[in-house]
Amino acid sequence: MTIPISTTRLPAMRPLISRHVAVIGAGAGGLVAARELRREGHTVVVFEKQNQVGGTWVYSPNTESDPIGLDPNRNIVHTSLYASLRTNLPREAMGFRDFPFVETGRVHRDPRRFPGHEEVLGYLDDFVTEFGIGELVRFDTDVRHVGLVEGGKWEVASKKGGGDLVDEVYDAVVVCNGHYTEPRIADIPGIDVWPGKQLHSHNYRVPEPFKDQVVVLIGSSASGVDISKDIAGVAREVHIAARSNMDGFYGIPGYKNVWLHSMIVSAHEDGNIVFQDGNAVCADIILHCTGYKYHFPFLDTNGNVTVDDNRVGPLYKHIFPPSLAPWLSFVGLPWKVVPFPLLEFQSKWIAGILSGRISLPSQEEMMRDVNAFYSSLEASGVPKRYTHNMADYQFTYNDWLANELGCSPSEEWRKQMYSATSKNRAARPETYRDEWEDTHLVSEAHEDFIKYTCKRPS
Repeated sequence: MTIPISTTRLPAMRPLISRHVAVIGAGAGGLVAARELRREGHTVVVFEKQNQVGGTWVYSPNTESDPIGLDPNRNIVHTSLYASLRTNLPREAMGFRDFPFVETGRVHRDPRRFPGHEEVLGYLDDFVTEFGIGELVRFDTDVRHVGLVEGGKWEVASKKGGGDLVDEVYDAVVVCNGHYTEPRIADIPGIDVWPGKQLHSHNYRVPEPFKDQVVVLIGSSASGVDISKDIAGVAREVHIAARSNMDGFYGIPGYKNVWLHSMIVSAHEDGNIVFQDGNAVCADIILHCTGYKYHFPFLDTNGNVTVDDNRVGPLYKHIFPPSLAPWLSFVGLPWKVVPFPLLEFQSKWIAGILSGRISLPSQEEMMRDVNAFYSSLEASGVPKRYTHNMADYQFTYNDWLANELGCSPSEEWRKQMYSATSKNRAARPETYRDEWEDTHLVSEAHEDFIKYTCKRPS
């Protein structure tokens, strides 16, 4: 997808303006946003509901009171991590550009190239320590409301623990609350009379509760693939319903109790689940690995920003609502990407625009760009819910941002490593995390890392 150049960098001699900025969330996006905003001279407060940084990378064995996430009054658990999760991207490609995700050699850390989730959280903790971001974060603080006030500023109402609601005014707000908390559920005709249990992958942690059960798992994305293999060792049968399969059902190589089906047609009172391929299974559990909704319950934009079939919009370059730019921005909406470098590029751009070092087009120009983008998606037959899917153009997007920033584009080794990993995952779905053929790219990455890692304490 072509991303036209439409903003300009201002002369370096222009004095920078310091803004008072609220960042919502201390996950990876909020942390790098805080760093870049402070680097640009802004004063920053990061609001974090949990008692530590890391966002979705903070594992908890706890699950929500409503296992499929439909009850608005359920207890909310932020993380969607399952205990066995390993990254599906190599650490070299994953890391922030100037803080490489390298093996530390420390005790209790995971040295693998595709590490478990604990190692990613450790990396984010190291990032916070290295750049002193912890002092910017208000922990155990729930943002209840963000809305416009007079003068184009933003009121942020927050509550720390059992304390009183506190109202504060900021020049700008950067929303970094993640998008792996509000489950999307498959619509299944007859599900109201089906007698089994339902669960969303958001509330999956370990396989033991599935022992001897017949499970129908909906979805074949990364989490669906991982979880189906995780529970296959204890479940009696695992049946995967996937949009990508339209050719009947068949077994999965290496697994005697896992079958792939087309999508579900209906559920029935006798316990049967019927698939498009005509087959039926009497199931105990339906496990929805069906993704998430963008959800901003605290945000009031007077209708300027909406979530319509999982399109957050209108947004210029997935970041700025034209009518509220640059005072409201979103970091981390794109998916099917290498997230951390993209978050870094977005954050640098936001920080530079708020300081006046970089200019945005006019509101009218931004809206024309947004509408042209939406029209191109529609003409290509891309569903609205895939608006923020950047699988085909993430590096083009990153390099566009790099051009606006006047910095170097994405490293060639990172692009090639992402491609090589995707191909290896398809060829070796069971072993790609431990067997690969891109060692030369790893060497290139580490040569690039030397200028950063030699400055870091061991």
